[in-house]
Amino acid sequence: MPTPNPHLTLNNGVEMPALGLGVYQCGPEETVDAVRTALDEGYRLIDTAAAYQNEEQVGRALRESDVDRSEVFVTTKLWISDYGSDEALRAYDRSLDRFGIATQAWSPIGGVMRYWDDAPEASMDPLRDPVIVEIAETHEKTAAQVMLRWHLKHGHSAIPKSVHTARIAENFDVFDFTLTDDEVAAIDALDTGTRGGPDPETIDTETYG
Repeated sequence: MPTPNPHLTLNNGVEMPALGLGVYQCGPEETVDAVRTALDEGYRLIDTAAAYQNEEQVGRALRESDVDRSEVFVTTKLWISDYGSDEALRAYDRSLDRFGIATQAWSPIGGVMRYWDDAPEASMDPLRDPVIVEIAETHEKTAAQVMLRWHLKHGHSAIPKSVHTARIAENFDVFDFTLTDDEVAAIDALDTGTRGGPDPETIDTETYG
């Protein structure tokens, strides 16, 4: 019998599902459909942001779902213009370090390494890495499923994005297998230190409007 989606206990005692759906770059209508599908598949964590411009659609999908709202954990993020002063940001970072709040992985299956094939980083697509592909073949799973299971093995929350019904279902079908310690170590060893997204130090309202 498949293992249920594990939960992470936050510092305030609230439990958050470890695996959820991300809706970055999802258009309005496809966001509604994607969230509906995710909820039907058993997802109970949905991640969005003000900058994604689809918070309203996430809310609509939740209201139209048969799943009770109390069962669903929703996370969102402030936009740059809503940030405080540099001092406040530094204080916030220090607080985060002290709290040790749950680590959540956005773009947990490659992100920018996979979106643009003509990017220099495309050759580093983790879904094509021989180590991950071999582990996936061993478990008769996809490379994406192996990566998501790796995140969960480390106790992280992961929010893979998709608007495709089959992919949404596939990304949640990761609770019927587990990785060995050696397999986890092999994936750990693939870390190159390469950033899969923009450097927070370079983000401001002049750069991103």
